[in-house]
Amino acid sequence: MSLLEYNEVTEKKFIVLEGAPYEVITSHVFRKQQRKPVNATKLKNLMTGKVTEYSFHQSEKIEEAEIEEKEVKFLYTNRGEWWFADPENPADRFKVPEEVVGPAGKFLKANTIVGQYSFKEQPMGFRMPITVDLKVTDAPPAVKGDTVTGGSKTITLETGATINAPLFVNEGDVIRVNTETGEYRERVNK
Repeated sequence: MSLLEYNEVTEKKFIVLEGAPYEVITSHVFRKQQRKPVNATKLKNLMTGKVTEYSFHQSEKIEEAEIEEKEVKFLYTNRGEWWFADPENPADRFKVPEEVVGPAGKFLKANTIVGQYSFKEQPMGFRMPITVDLKVTDAPPAVKGDTVTGGSKTITLETGATINAPLFVNEGDVIRVNTETGEYRERVNK
């Protein structure tokens, strides 16, 4: 167990706050007028998935969370339950509520390997791949001169997720999507 200074609480670090593990999403150290510096952070509770804002003051020391990670295989989703299995033993299955998987879960295909975090041997959040390649299953045709929408259209991917993509993306294309932002990155094939 190590203690972090207030300014060492930065993005992608794991900390323990009020007995619960949190991932630091954003952090910004600043001073207001002539006061002491403060680190304003956005924290994601790894057990519940809820995001909160918290300010750490100069005199505070924060416990760094000891997070373990193991690989698991995503199987399928059914009625808000996400089913995973041990990659070595497919019979060892478990379900996770949608809130814990998070918004990046809508880009998961069956049999994708992801990292599952655990804190004190209690399972919690997941480390998703940053980008995934998905096939476009539904894309409305582009209409010539239709740039009122900023040159984009809403498309549906093979996982059922919908995102905005450029007008040139067609049904059957394979595109790369950023799972953290849910944005179109590039077309993989032509």
